Amino acid sequence: MSDVDLRKLRYFVAVAEHLHFGRAAEQLFIAQPVLSRQIRALEEELGARLFARDRRGTALTAAGEQLLIEAKPLLASAEALQRRVIRAAAGADTFTIGFMPGLIVTGAVRALTDRHPGLTVELVRTDWFDQTEVVHDGRVDVSLVRLPIDPHGLTVRPLYTEPRVVVLPAEHRLAGKDAVSIADLAEEHLLQDPDLVPEWRAVATELRTDRPVVPAFRSVEEKLEHVAAGHGIIFLPLSVMTFYTRPDIAHIPVTDIAPNEVCLAWSAHRVVRHAEEFAALAAQ
Repeated sequence: MSDVDLRKLRYFVAVAEHLHFGRAAEQLFIAQPVLSRQIRALEEELGARLFARDRRGTALTAAGEQLLIEAKPLLASAEALQRRVIRAAAGADTFTIGFMPGLIVTGAVRALTDRHPGLTVELVRTDWFDQTEVVHDGRVDVSLVRLPIDPHGLTVRPLYTEPRVVVLPAEHRLAGKDAVSIADLAEEHLLQDPDLVPEWRAVATELRTDRPVVPAFRSVEEKLEHVAAGHGIIFLPLSVMTFYTRPDIAHIPVTDIAPNEVCLAWSAHRVVRHAEEFAALAAQ
């Protein structure tokens, strides 16, 4: 079998994610006939049909589904390799750290640069949806992450835990209390995936019937806007809520909910200089 062309893999992933050749071609800035030819060539190289197309639309075959699973980390690794080579060619001794809102890395960064005066530390702000993606695609060397994450392909070092709080509109009946239990929140509408809060899931009234649709939020700011508008509640680590303090929402400790776990993650497939050292400093 000939070597797999990474460009064709990128084309395949675009079609697989859209399940529409026209929209994928627009995303890739190429003509649709060119895209179709590239996909046919990839199928011939692999000896497998990747898409089933009929008048109802485009669907992945079993081979296509498997290739999509394999292609994404392969493309991410290729991007990471390119970034590392460019940095090495520039001759810079750099260490790039990803961090989420509420996680303060200043102390650990200062301790690391005190030990390595020639080291340049760069910081990249991440969020729930890309906190591990930035490791896989090489944008960062290490990333401070909040569990749960998919640990596949990662080395993960626990750092510490912190309490979680419930976030409510400022005029909510529970606002102003010193603390609440999860049972106090059983009647509320949760603006998150219930699997992230199993304690609430176990008692939630709305999960016994048809749960209202929850929009897909891309940031903490979006979630807080919906809370302030009275659309529901969310649970956040205390440091995040402290970071986003605002007058139209309230946050209250929850006495019987598991804390949030903060870890450091980096690629398990290559040596990452300073990773173990930085993990030890961050844990302090």
